[in-house]
Amino acid sequence: METIEKIPDKMMAAVLMGPNQVELQEVETPSPGPADVLIRVETCAVCSTDVSLIAKPFAGQPPYGDFIIGHEYAGVVVALGETVDEFKLGDRVAVEAHLGCSRCRNCRRGNYTSCLNHGNRKKGHRANGFTTNGGDAQYVINHINTVYKIPDTLSFEEAALVTNLGCVLYGFETMGGFVVGDNVAVIGPGPLGLISIQAAKALGAGRTFLVGRRDAPLQIGKANGADRVININKEDAAEVIREETDGVGADIVFESSGNQSGLDLAVKVAKRMGQILLLGFAHEPIPADFAELALNNKSIHTVRGESWANVGRAVSLLKQQKVNLRPLVTHSFPLSQIDEAYKTYTERKDGAIKVVVKPNES
Repeated sequence: METIEKIPDKMMAAVLMGPNQVELQEVETPSPGPADVLIRVETCAVCSTDVSLIAKPFAGQPPYGDFIIGHEYAGVVVALGETVDEFKLGDRVAVEAHLGCSRCRNCRRGNYTSCLNHGNRKKGHRANGFTTNGGDAQYVINHINTVYKIPDTLSFEEAALVTNLGCVLYGFETMGGFVVGDNVAVIGPGPLGLISIQAAKALGAGRTFLVGRRDAPLQIGKANGADRVININKEDAAEVIREETDGVGADIVFESSGNQSGLDLAVKVAKRMGQILLLGFAHEPIPADFAELALNNKSIHTVRGESWANVGRAVSLLKQQKVNLRPLVTHSFPLSQIDEAYKTYTERKDGAIKVVVKPNES
């Protein structure tokens, strides 16, 4: 195994020990397989999905005491598997979480985030931070198909959010890919919502609307592509969107709040033949107005992860400076303060939007 530095036998990692119980532990440093690289993790971002799986296991999740959390990370390639020539030591890289099995019907059609062997490591499936160890550790291994080189101009903080942008781009591609001239409404000014606004503008959207209930993130959205921000505590969002689209409604609605009122509003403001993408998801069943959907030919789409190699497209947009993720990173903590990092994120302390952890920083 070729390495750039002396790799320690042990490393520090955030291990999930039980529901809402994360402990820092010294564990064995992983070694890359033939088609893997070993990454020294510089930044790992906190995601709402992390919060959810810490509270309640996801399908395919490793047992408590044997699972390192974190799926949004970036770092430096420090060791290469024996067959790897696509990367070199010292490469700065971003990653995507999902590696499909490459043998099921979905994977063979490129739908690897919906792998039919999800969680089956023996058949080749991996999803770092979900079904295999993630990036809240000093080192992590990734198959080369999940790794993307990043330019020196891109910070590791931004690069850790690349999967968020990749997920949004996957959503646009799922709905057909064309956005130019479309009116786009985004419900929920969290990280995915704010990124959706920027991506919509980068792809040529017409008028963009950002809907939420907190002024601070709405103003960040306004400064980064939202033509109209709507605080639902002050205005009727459905009325505003209808009025400012000449009574038609939005061509595309991104629902990223994951709650009942957000879905209701999305269904209401989508135009006839409009498309709705569920970026946020509720953790309990919620009803939808299927009469409104069916009578007006409105469609609901869902996406999981950042399939169809959209992380590569995300890196390209960032390299071209079409999207700027810097304003979203509001807080940073060393790995030793991971509990405080999660608390800051979940409680939205000091206007927290995206919180990152730096495993190799003391």
